Amino acid sequence: MSFGRFVLKRSLQGVGVVWGVVTVVFALRFVTPGSAINAVAPLDASPETRAAIAAELGLDQPLYVQYVQYLFELLRGDMGYSYIRGQEVAGLVFARLPATVELALAASVVAIALSIPLGVLSATRRNQPVDYGATLFSLGGISTPNFWLGIMLILVFAVEFDVFNTSGRGVDAGDVALSLVGSEPFLGTLLAWLAYITLPAIALGTYFMALITRLTRSGMLDELGKGYVQAARAKGLPQTLVRYKHALRNTLIPVITVLGLQLGTLIGGAVITEAVFSWPGLGTLVIDSINRRDWAVLQGSLIVIGTSFVVVNVLVDAVYAYLDPQVVNE
Repeated sequence: MSFGRFVLKRSLQGVGVVWGVVTVVFALRFVTPGSAINAVAPLDASPETRAAIAAELGLDQPLYVQYVQYLFELLRGDMGYSYIRGQEVAGLVFARLPATVELALAASVVAIALSIPLGVLSATRRNQPVDYGATLFSLGGISTPNFWLGIMLILVFAVEFDVFNTSGRGVDAGDVALSLVGSEPFLGTLLAWLAYITLPAIALGTYFMALITRLTRSGMLDELGKGYVQAARAKGLPQTLVRYKHALRNTLIPVITVLGLQLGTLIGGAVITEAVFSWPGLGTLVIDSINRRDWAVLQGSLIVIGTSFVVVNVLVDAVYAYLDPQVVNE
C-alpha cells in the first residue's frame, strides 16, 4: 500500500468516526431528562406557544427527519441557532476554539520540554537517585487530578506569592506574535501572556508530562540494549552521540504517536482545567451550556471537540507512516 492510499484510508476511517460522534451527540438530546423547549419557552407558556416553538425548532418532525436535516445543516457549516444566547452556534463555538487549542498546545510544550530530557536522564542513570526521583515524579503526576493541582497552583503562586494571574485570558498568543511587528513591547506582552497561561498549562500538562517521561525512559532502555548501540560503542563513538543521535531518535517514533494522541485528549480534557482557571475556551462553554440547557451550543461544542480529536489522530498516523514506512504495509 502506498503512503497516499494509507492516508486516504485513515481519512475515510476518520470520517466514519466523526459521523458516529455526530450521531451520539444528536441522540443525547433525546435520552437526557427534560425538553429543549423548556429552555426556550417561558414558564407560563401556553400549549400553543410551546407547539409554535417546537415547530420552529423542528422538534415536531419525526426523529429520523430531524437527524437527516441536522446532518445536512452540519455539512453546510450550520450548527444551528442558540435562542438562549441569541447567536449562531458556529460563530460562538469557533470563537472559543482558539483559546482551547492554545491551552492544549502550551500544555504540550511544557510537558515535552520537561519529560523527554527527564526520561533520557532517568534511562542513562538507571537505579540512581535521579532515576528514582523521575519515577516518583511520574507516579505523582499520573495520580494527581488536574483540577486539584490547578487549585493548589492558584493558592500558592497566585494568591500567596501573587506571581501569576488567577483566571481569564487577558493576552493571547496572537497578541504576542503581533507585538513583534507592532508598537507594543514584545517582552512586556510575552510576560503578560505567560502570567495568564503558565498555571493552566502546568495543571493540564502534568499527567501528559509524567506519561511521556515514563514512555521515553522505557524506550531509551530498550534501545540502549540493542545490538546497534553496542556496535556503535565498540567502534569508539562518543556516548553522547550514541545516546542522542541514535538511541533517542529511534525512541521518539512511538513518542510522537503518543504526543499526537494526547494532544487530542488535551483538547477534550481541558474542560475541567478551563473551569478552574475561568479560561474562555470550549470547556467553559460546554459547562455553561449544560447549566443553561443550551442544547444547540452543547451539541456544536462536542462535535468540534470530537472532530478535533479525530483530525489530530489522522495527522499523527500520517506522520508516523512517513517516519516508519513499514507501518503502511501492516
